[in-house]
Amino acid sequence: MAEIIQEEKGKGRKGKGKKIPPHIDMTPMVDLMCLLITFFMLTTAFSRAKIMEIILPEKVTDPSKQDAPRISKSRTLNILLGPDNKIYVYPGSVDPEALAAKPPVLPPLTPTDFSPEGIRKILLERNKALFRKINDFNSQVLSGKIPISQDSAKVVVGKLKSDDDTGPIVLIKAYKKANYGNFVDILDEMNICGIARYTFMPIAWYEEKMVETAAGITSTPAPGSSK
Repeated sequence: MAEIIQEEKGKGRKGKGKKIPPHIDMTPMVDLMCLLITFFMLTTAFSRAKIMEIILPEKVTDPSKQDAPRISKSRTLNILLGPDNKIYVYPGSVDPEALAAKPPVLPPLTPTDFSPEGIRKILLERNKALFRKINDFNSQVLSGKIPISQDSAKVVVGKLKSDDDTGPIVLIKAYKKANYGNFVDILDEMNICGIARYTFMPIAWYEEKMVETAAGITSTPAPGSSK
């Protein structure tokens, strides 16, 4: 509210009266600001930070007393994160006898990318049964057919994943020129496709050679090695 005060001219005086600058009362403005702050505090929706849960394997204290986990070769899918946002995939494992050959006999890689028609399509084709179960359950929860809280729904989805015995077992390995963004992207694809079992492993020397061959990278010879 603005208040303008002017001095009136006295009777019998000549000339103009003295001008007084306008005075602005800021009290209503302060009250309005407090009301707006209260309004936004009560109406703003506070969202939880989106986090990605990664279950890490238990620490092995004595490797000699623990057997290595048995992985079905038919269910194993190797994902190699290569340079230039490329992904290379091959199923199963490499035969030790093929590695011992001179030169080593390495399986071919299937190149793909992070597009919906790339790695996601490959994962969904291998994980059809479990993905359909999870998708149907989530649809029933969203439609209200299954009245359940969000935390309870996560428990049910986790149970579906732990009971799955047909989906792929994905081994993710990063080439030395892969970037950190690809690491996050492949984690997103695991969650989107409902992959129940996946882990990160160091890339083997022969898998580095496979990526270099597929990407057309000329490897630098080690110091002192013959050309």
